[in-house]
Amino acid sequence: MNKFTCIYYLTESDRPPVEEFIRALNLRTRQKFFSVVSLLEEFGKQLLEPHAKYIGDDIYELRFRGQEGHIRILYFFYHQNTIVLANGFIKKTNKVPSKEKQLAIQRRQAYLIRTKER
Repeated sequence: MNKFTCIYYLTESDRPPVEEFIRALNLRTRQKFFSVVSLLEEFGKQLLEPHAKYIGDDIYELRFRGQEGHIRILYFFYHQNTIVLANGFIKKTNKVPSKEKQLAIQRRQAYLIRTKER
């Protein structure tokens, strides 16, 4: 049984950007994604490199390689056992692009505000 549950971040218009990103990848890469997500659900913050890495500001990156290149999914933890997959991209440089990290930070803040309002 998994200790954590991964969910897709939903935009204000109920779009799941990570799910859309993953759907656009080829089948083998999608299979790798679900395999790494299952590790994340099992180990949470204990999942380390090469699969996951803390990149600061309460944001983590899920890391795997697909036919498209180095795939990164940025995520954050909510309460004890929820992991929110915020955004995904194909990494083309050594560092995480700051715009991708900023997007994850903004989505985390928006998520926290929206869930507090419920």
